[in-house]
Amino acid sequence: MALSLSKKRAKYSKRAAKELGFFQFILSKLLSRLPLTLLLLVLVFLWSSTTTIISGHIVHVCVSSRKLNSLYCLSAGAQPNFDIPLPLINASSVDDHKLAVSIRGSVPSVDIKNNATLVTQEIASYVVQENNIDDHKLKVSIRENGPVDINDDKVLVTKDIPGYNVQENNKNLIVNNIVHNNNNTLSEFESAVKVVEEHLQVHRSWRSNSSSLTTCDGRGVYVYDLPPKFNKDLVAQCSDMSPWLDFCQFFRNEALGEPIPKLGKAWYNTHQYSLEPIFHSRVMKHPCRVYNENEAKLFYVPFYGGLDILRWHFKNASPDVKDTLALDLVEWLKLQKPWALNSGKDHVFVLGKVSWDFRRRDDSPWGSTFLNLEEMQNPIKLLIERQPWHVNDIGIPHPTYFHPHSDEDIISWQFKIIQSSRNNLVSFAGGARPDSPDSIRSVLINQCTLARTGTCKFQNCSSGGCDQPESIIELFLESEFCLQPPGDSPTRKSVFDSLISGCIPVFFDPFTAYYQYSWHLPEDHGKYSMFIDQEEVRKSKVNVVEWLMKIPKKARDDMRRYIVYELLPGLVYGDSSSDFEQFQDAFSITTNNLLEKVTRLG
Repeated sequence: MALSLSKKRAKYSKRAAKELGFFQFILSKLLSRLPLTLLLLVLVFLWSSTTTIISGHIVHVCVSSRKLNSLYCLSAGAQPNFDIPLPLINASSVDDHKLAVSIRGSVPSVDIKNNATLVTQEIASYVVQENNIDDHKLKVSIRENGPVDINDDKVLVTKDIPGYNVQENNKNLIVNNIVHNNNNTLSEFESAVKVVEEHLQVHRSWRSNSSSLTTCDGRGVYVYDLPPKFNKDLVAQCSDMSPWLDFCQFFRNEALGEPIPKLGKAWYNTHQYSLEPIFHSRVMKHPCRVYNENEAKLFYVPFYGGLDILRWHFKNASPDVKDTLALDLVEWLKLQKPWALNSGKDHVFVLGKVSWDFRRRDDSPWGSTFLNLEEMQNPIKLLIERQPWHVNDIGIPHPTYFHPHSDEDIISWQFKIIQSSRNNLVSFAGGARPDSPDSIRSVLINQCTLARTGTCKFQNCSSGGCDQPESIIELFLESEFCLQPPGDSPTRKSVFDSLISGCIPVFFDPFTAYYQYSWHLPEDHGKYSMFIDQEEVRKSKVNVVEWLMKIPKKARDDMRRYIVYELLPGLVYGDSSSDFEQFQDAFSITTNNLLEKVTRLG
């Protein structure tokens, strides 16, 4: 058999050599003998440059090692294309637990003719799928006949729980962002939004009225000395959090990241998920910090829950594994005397990812169930994106690249951006979402790129255009308006990067900012932003660039001055040794309001 095989191969070889030529024949012989291991090496290389994320029924493949480093290609960490949970509503009009609802709310924009503030918002319709409405703690009284005006005094929302301590089971109600035209759509979503607005009013009522930068007045802040597995050990895993990026560079300089000399001495390459260690460093040096728990009014729990979630995002870990550390923390807290005294109501957690990442649904492996735990309903949770129907979720700004040390750092930056030449009317830094049919990003990109030269500048984050912080800040410094469409979740770090650059944000979803940051942004949204209904954009009823061209220069300048001189100091986190005499930064505003809130507990 061996001789026979050899003869056949020899016969073939002669024919091949004659047909292909000598050198081609030699090459084909070499290629045919490439070892299988070489093929395996190629496959390993391809796999190492990609990451597959399975969430629910969706497989997300992230290609290119820059993805996680590009803050505008990856949103604040929510499950891609997630659904917004709505509180359960006990209304008599519910049939088959499926509600078709819509809303027409009130968000200010600018009247081109007289600069007056007008109500022009139209929020996209939603379809609500409800599984259980019996246990909800809200009672909604609505008119039976016809559509309900959200400003109508006859539309009432009453609460059964004192202190607005509403604890909804968000797993039972999902709002899918799809348009549903129905003449009878009304009330349920409007009523839910009224609850959100009432929660925001509660948050505003907790604001400190003191003009001083730090108001202790016997109100101490106690910092728990947690076992290192809840914080320091998580930071130590920085090199293993992402398969394509070493996070350790972002945790240098007390989590501010590496300096950015091109932008100035107070600028750092800060990652959007670094809020937890940044806040921790500031609290440790807070003048109201006490070391005796009996002297404290506020108890800070330095758990890096966002980093705990982040380390499992790209690993094939079971839900039980993802929940282990959070459950261990709750058991540890139960052993602490202050926790039991007020059932955790005077305790605060700072979480550096969006609320949805801590409220995993039963049908999804994404995130943890930390904020679904019964023990976590009473404490205050500070997040970069809050769950709008949980009154104890409070939104605070995303960390930006700017971390001033002194008043002078802020004043010099204010002077620079107010003097900046705004060569672009509009800009958009982001990427298209071709796999998300509800996203308006592709429409915005088309409108921007087709606009006349010098009107709109698009910086494509999908091709690495946003990897360097300098490029983003420079773009915003040169722009009058910055488009801020939702990404994987409603909020964007880009909102705060644009604001601290003096670029007026243009919103398309009220959940991006209006229902989030009640301590740091004013109730009058028209003072600092523009709003265009995303449904109008999706249906091509409005060209955003042309619409913004009609905004008078005086209106733009007034908004910019308000942003720069009134808002900017309160949107940035100073460095850990910052010393402000004239301004309150985001950290100072947050801690003063927290102390105000817990003092009212008695």
